[in-house]
Amino acid sequence: MTATAPALDLQAARHSMVASQLRTSGVSDARVVAAMAQVEREKFLPESQRALAYRDRSLPLGNGRAQNPPLATGLLLTEAAIKPGDAVLVIGVAGGYTAAVAARLATRVVAVESDGELASAARTALGDMAEVVEAPLAEGAPANAPYDVLVVDGAVEQLPDALIEQVRPGGRIVTGVADRGVTRLASGIRTEAGYGLSPFVDSECVVLPGFERPRGFQF
Repeated sequence: MTATAPALDLQAARHSMVASQLRTSGVSDARVVAAMAQVEREKFLPESQRALAYRDRSLPLGNGRAQNPPLATGLLLTEAAIKPGDAVLVIGVAGGYTAAVAARLATRVVAVESDGELASAARTALGDMAEVVEAPLAEGAPANAPYDVLVVDGAVEQLPDALIEQVRPGGRIVTGVADRGVTRLASGIRTEAGYGLSPFVDSECVVLPGFERPRGFQF
């Protein structure tokens, strides 16, 4: 009885997250809600953080990195409008949770992680659900391009052209945007001419390394 109680508590916490965090706060895509109700977030966290898996807060993963709050993940994936048949590029795989949820929505998921320890942990946790590429986050995974959807699983100050070019024209982009200490979630469409982003909600969102804008630049 004692050995199984933590698992039962986490299952209840996951159902509570769906009911009280996601459904009430704009996560309106039924497929995203169903996927997040099924994926066990604790499996993508260090042992020390698993009891907190379904709190609406970012959780440290070590090496200065953290996993986004569940609500930020749900809102990003709702805006991404991932369809069956889509190829999805996830930047900043961290523990692998967002990639695991995306894998339930898409046909193919490629996840990029710059930190070797996090990449290794994500490979183990994800198994064959997604391909994990260890590379600088800003480089993406051009060998597997083009992608239908780009999910930047964190906040950035700017997106490099090399990353945008891996998204097919008409493809969708979702990301966190960091601006003067405030993080917002934003979405946009890749066009032949480039891309544009429209913020849609202020949200706690972890800041990813390697996307700093030059001094004087404005998003």
